[in-house]
Amino acid sequence: MKSIMIIYWSGTGNTQKMAVAVAEGAKIDDTEVKILTVDAAAQENVLKADGIALGCPAMGSEVLEESEMEPFVASLAGAKLAGKPLALFGSYDWGDGQWMRDWQECMETAGAKMVADGLIFHNTPDETGLAGCRELGKKLVAMVL
Repeated sequence: MKSIMIIYWSGTGNTQKMAVAVAEGAKIDDTEVKILTVDAAAQENVLKADGIALGCPAMGSEVLEESEMEPFVASLAGAKLAGKPLALFGSYDWGDGQWMRDWQECMETAGAKMVADGLIFHNTPDETGLAGCRELGKKLVAMVL
C-alpha cells in the first residue's frame, strides 16, 4: 500500500482547511493518507512516505513560519527528499507569493520531484480553492502510483 503524508502549520485554520482538501483528493484505494501538524511530525514520517504534501501560510515578510515549519523544512534537505513526489500549498494575506516561489526552489534544490507549482490562495480558500487543493492531492497520488 502506498502512503501519502500531509504535514502543515496553520495559524488561522486556512492552511488546515487546505490540508484536509489535499487529503480528500489523495484518498483512493490502496493509498494510506495521514495528516499531521508540523509539531507532531518527524523526519521519519517523510522518510517512510511515498509522497509528501507540505502546507504553510506566508508569515511576516513572506517567509515560512519560523519557529516550527522552517526548521522542519530545513531538516528535510538532501537525501531525505531525493526523488520524492512533493506538493506545496499555503495561503497569504499580503505580497505576491514570493514565499512559495522561494520554498519551491528550496525543495527542488533538495531533490524533491514537484507535483506542480506551489498552490497559493489569498486568505481563506473558497470552494473553488478547495477544489484546487483536492486536485493537487490527486496529482500527488498519481505520481506515487
